Amino acid sequence: MCGIAGLIHKGKSSNVGGEMTAMLQALKHRGPDSTGYAVYGVESPGEYVMRFILAEQEAMSKGFDMIDIVAKRLELVEERLAYHKAEVKKREAATDYAHRYVISHDGDTEMMARHIEDIEGVEILSLGNALELIKDLGDASVVAEQYGLNDFEGTHSIGHTRMATESDVDIRSAHPYWAFPYNDVSVVHNGQITNYWIMRRQMERKGHRFMSNCDSELLAVYTADNLANGVPLEESLKRSIEEIDGVFTYLVATKDQLGMAKDTMAAKPLVLYESDDLIAMASEEVAIRAILPQEIDTTDPYDEEVRVWQA
Repeated sequence: MCGIAGLIHKGKSSNVGGEMTAMLQALKHRGPDSTGYAVYGVESPGEYVMRFILAEQEAMSKGFDMIDIVAKRLELVEERLAYHKAEVKKREAATDYAHRYVISHDGDTEMMARHIEDIEGVEILSLGNALELIKDLGDASVVAEQYGLNDFEGTHSIGHTRMATESDVDIRSAHPYWAFPYNDVSVVHNGQITNYWIMRRQMERKGHRFMSNCDSELLAVYTADNLANGVPLEESLKRSIEEIDGVFTYLVATKDQLGMAKDTMAAKPLVLYESDDLIAMASEEVAIRAILPQEIDTTDPYDEEVRVWQA
């Protein structure tokens, strides 16, 4: 079933971490397995925030052997950052397996990222100038507390509560998804893509990487490929309705935009609230009312509808 949510403030920053937590907690019943955030803060030119994991949460229960393994993996990450002449300006750890680095790098970030992900068990969740992508097992209140998201200031965010259906209950299979070479793109999705393997092979032939077998990751790779080749976000969303088969509603965020698209059948729900200052949307209205308890008017986007908003 899953739940998706998105919000964007026009022309100002807000506590998007706390707001998204409230929205996702209201959607907990739609996806109890994992919760994920893509939050967008102030862009720092020349600096990147790299969110990465060294292991799955479940693996850490194996005891001291696993602690030693993730410590070695972290050493290798440091070595490869140094190899690519990346300066680490800040190091933070939410858990033994999940880390946040602020780095300065003026080389080929995709090459560096691929080199780091060659380390067994290491996955970069995001590497962005404005984007920070966080996901883990548990509901929104647990994940937000663990990763310090309740006070995150930014302009926009998307989020997801997941009910695992065709892939594992782990961080790798959780939403949102990110894909390079377009480093500030993120996607959340509710639905099923029926031509996933055909399109995945097409993207892999272009040199794109996939970190999971979850069909939703295709939307991130597809969008990143379009944006990197000069296709505007709105046009990418319109093309996806024609080129991607299945039942889907999905949200896409970039460093300064938020977009949504629904397939031709519009079977997956989305409720939209729009004012002069704020746009909020979610699988159910209860999530919007978690941040806007006053009387509000909402709409349901139509089939094949595409919308894009600017931060």
